[in-house]
Amino acid sequence: MKNLKNKKLVSVSIVLILTLIGAYSLFAASTSGMRDISAIDLVWDMKAGWNLGNTMDGNPGETSWGNPMTTQAMMDTVKAMGFNAVRIPVSWSGHFGGAPNYTIDAAWLNRVEQIVNYVLNDNMYAIVNTHHDTSWIIPTYAAEATSTDKLTKIWTQIANRFINYSDYLLFEIMNEPRVPGSAAEWSGGTAENRDVINHFDQAGLTAIRNTGGNNALRFVVITTNAATSMDVAINALVIPNDSRVIVSQHTYYPYSFSMDTAGTTTWGTASDKSACDAESDRLYNKFGKNGIAVIIGEWGSINKNNTADRAVHAQYYANSVRNRGMLPVWWDNGGSGNGGFGILNRNANSWSFPTIAQGLVAGAASATKPGGSVTTPTPPAPTTAPGLLGDVNNSGGVDIVDALIVAQFYVGMTPSPFNQANADTNRDGKIDIIDALRIAQYYVGIITQF
Repeated sequence: MKNLKNKKLVSVSIVLILTLIGAYSLFAASTSGMRDISAIDLVWDMKAGWNLGNTMDGNPGETSWGNPMTTQAMMDTVKAMGFNAVRIPVSWSGHFGGAPNYTIDAAWLNRVEQIVNYVLNDNMYAIVNTHHDTSWIIPTYAAEATSTDKLTKIWTQIANRFINYSDYLLFEIMNEPRVPGSAAEWSGGTAENRDVINHFDQAGLTAIRNTGGNNALRFVVITTNAATSMDVAINALVIPNDSRVIVSQHTYYPYSFSMDTAGTTTWGTASDKSACDAESDRLYNKFGKNGIAVIIGEWGSINKNNTADRAVHAQYYANSVRNRGMLPVWWDNGGSGNGGFGILNRNANSWSFPTIAQGLVAGAASATKPGGSVTTPTPPAPTTAPGLLGDVNNSGGVDIVDALIVAQFYVGMTPSPFNQANADTNRDGKIDIIDALRIAQYYVGIITQF
């Protein structure tokens, strides 16, 4: 009779796991609650960031810009260098249907989620946005109603997909909203453009908040016309009445060194550094000093065969903005040749310019938080060394029995003592059905590593 009861329990557990695997589209979602943390402290905890540029923002797909498919190993390499935040630019153009629902293609949204999970699996922060979507996000009064309708419905779908994800996932409503080809496109936009962008920021935020769940507290990133830090743009930015809003700025400072192919190749004099600090102060005095968190969502320098100067610039700039509480997120477009921002060789999964990456991380790490350092709440680490993650019964391997043990633990059918450190496969400080799903997926080959 006892054996029959055990067989029934195993059968029920298998059905539970398989049912939930289907419900999660074969992805190992990273879920947990939201921490009681301010936007300023969250940005400080993010430390140093890297952009997965020219990838999911490609048209029509992930490899359109010539970069390879993103892998978990890639994110592991980014993490190992010392980064702990990854911005994932995503173009939704061409990946959603027509009115009135503007339904996002399931395969595209699934792939975005899979890449988000690659980042979260390494305990890094992930930022998802709308990128290169100026064809339908048009900041003019004439286009405002239609653009708002699309923007709110797209963000409602994205928010619902990630509704249970922790605050290690951030939403960035727009990338560089502007009117392409207009006279003021890169100089702050017109008063009309700036006004409509404020409306878009509020509409996107409201759509995300209205989905409820963890999205009621999710940190949301807004921006100015073209994400510029020009005074005309930042002075016109209306910050929503929401304590979990963060401002994004794209700086590429100084332009002559960072972006201009005909500009200077040298950087690092006392004058250069003084001017850099003055620019950082300008942003801090506008935002951080007034309790508004800031992410430098894009910055960096192109390759002009000047690696040593780029490394000096990366370290100093990262330190300068971090000393003022802002997060530096390097723009990596995958191109490491002349004129390229790429510092990671994604095909070889190794650093093309390790000294630049090392300098950036070191500069960020050596900064001091304005007003003094604070202790940021983070998920608790396992109390014992994990050993072989997933092997909860210490059998020497990971199999379906391990998944069943975790599933039984989660639903209250606590099995005999097991290695709980090995069970927390996504290292979020708790043992739940997500860990059971990950172990089951690992066993059948859906995922290849934890």
